[in-house]
Amino acid sequence: MTDTTTGEGFALPSYVRKVGDPALATPGYGSTTYRAPNRLEILPHTLTEVTGPAFGEDRVKAGDADLTRQSTDEPLGERIIVHGRVIDGDGRPVPNTLVEVWQANAAGRYMHDGDRHDAPLDPNFSGAGRALTDAAGSYRFTTIKPGAYPWRNHPNAWRPAHIHFSVFGRAFVQRLITQMYFPGDPLFGQDPIFNSVRDERARQAMVSAFDLDETVAEWALAYRFDIVLRGRDAVVFEDDEEEQ
Repeated sequence: MTDTTTGEGFALPSYVRKVGDPALATPGYGSTTYRAPNRLEILPHTLTEVTGPAFGEDRVKAGDADLTRQSTDEPLGERIIVHGRVIDGDGRPVPNTLVEVWQANAAGRYMHDGDRHDAPLDPNFSGAGRALTDAAGSYRFTTIKPGAYPWRNHPNAWRPAHIHFSVFGRAFVQRLITQMYFPGDPLFGQDPIFNSVRDERARQAMVSAFDLDETVAEWALAYRFDIVLRGRDAVVFEDDEEEQ
């Protein structure tokens, strides 16, 4: 593609499926029947898609990263800190990147009309937040540890506690989505989403690490979750799993 204002060509980002990536359709994960197409049509990116929109500091407020302070009262549940860095495959920080999170509340229910789980909603917890990475690629959220929830994929099916992460690039189409899990969850073995990632190293990259150094005494436990965009230590994104 050529930039008509300068006459210079530029390369568009692309992601190539690798050996060991999750299968496009995973029989144990029922929804992939609808999410994995039989035929894939690649649409070219236009100049508009590549150049915008760009997200800046004026669009993110200081309190957006604290999901426990979005209402007049505090939400119910175990308060936690989730922090980490967004880095590339060479360990270099990715600064000024928009990181968004969304999750279920402590009872395992989303504040969404489509969630029919028989668990209480928390009027003081939206389950959504966002932050910009700093010069070191670091982000930090304060939230409530989510609960497990049933999802009817198979008999007595429960999803492990998890937080959804979205990372934006310099354009809206440059968006990657992944999930962060908590260490030692007993539901890992029967969750087809987690196990659709066939490589053990890649699966463990989605599991956060308990971080005592960042734990605030008598206030909140902390978990570290680094998001590696490329390379052998890359986190598995839904682009790789063809879930979107």
